[in-house]
Amino acid sequence: MRSTLIWLVRLCSLAAWVAAAVACMWLLGATAMARPWREPFVWGAVAMGCAVVRVVALWVLRGAPKADEFTDELWVKLRTGALWAIAAFSSALFAVVLLTSSNAGGELDDLRDAGATVSTATVVERQSTRQELSDGVVKGYVSRLLVSVPGGAQRLAVRGAYTYEKPGEGAEVDVLWARSDPGLGGYINESKDLATLAENRWNAFQDDESGAGSLIAFIVVALIGVALTSLFTLLPDADDLQEVAWSAPFQTVRTALATLVFWGWSPMMLGMQPSVPQVIVAVGSSCLVLLGYVLTSLRGFG
Repeated sequence: MRSTLIWLVRLCSLAAWVAAAVACMWLLGATAMARPWREPFVWGAVAMGCAVVRVVALWVLRGAPKADEFTDELWVKLRTGALWAIAAFSSALFAVVLLTSSNAGGELDDLRDAGATVSTATVVERQSTRQELSDGVVKGYVSRLLVSVPGGAQRLAVRGAYTYEKPGEGAEVDVLWARSDPGLGGYINESKDLATLAENRWNAFQDDESGAGSLIAFIVVALIGVALTSLFTLLPDADDLQEVAWSAPFQTVRTALATLVFWGWSPMMLGMQPSVPQVIVAVGSSCLVLLGYVLTSLRGFG
């Protein structure tokens, strides 16, 4: 019975790690796609399920296994590094998703569902406009426009059009619109890669302003994660790392943390309206994951 539980813990650990890695890879490039993002949600749910089963088995076991080929120092260090690597990777991608997720919401999804394409349009009327400020500096303009698309709609309505220069009558702008349903209006945002958004294709770092910012954020958070991975993998003694890995209380905390983060991100993946607590969890998830792993890894230093 004990041997069966030990192997259940090990197999669940492997399955949860693989499922989490796949979910992270999907989520990394899913922001250019219309929601729901079912693939990362399903893989994330599998990872959570395996993690819960693992914790239950650990509580039944209440102790580390006897020495075997999976408890030597090299294996323990590699296993710990792998767990920290997925924690660092997930933290970095959370920052990417928050920066690159479109703020157009259902409007953009409706356009893509109607087969939207990108066209160069001409502004025929600017109904209103306001400055977009950052630290007191004008970064762009948000306007309500009517545009004319050659060979298509002659007065296409666009709300919340973001441009770097104030759009005047006769100015040319790229617009995402659906020829099959002009009533949906158009989508204009010069800081985004409209072609990628229109094609609904997976793209980790889009060729636009937000893509560059998200790449920098990913690198910064990933480097922090690499530093923490090295610290908490190489410095502690293997026996202490083994104790943490098979400690039901410590692993329960980590599983609860992972479940909390999954709960916070679920509405975004499914295209639903999140609650205020879920928004707070999603926004703080990068720090939450790394901080949680740091606090539950301090025991590894003896």
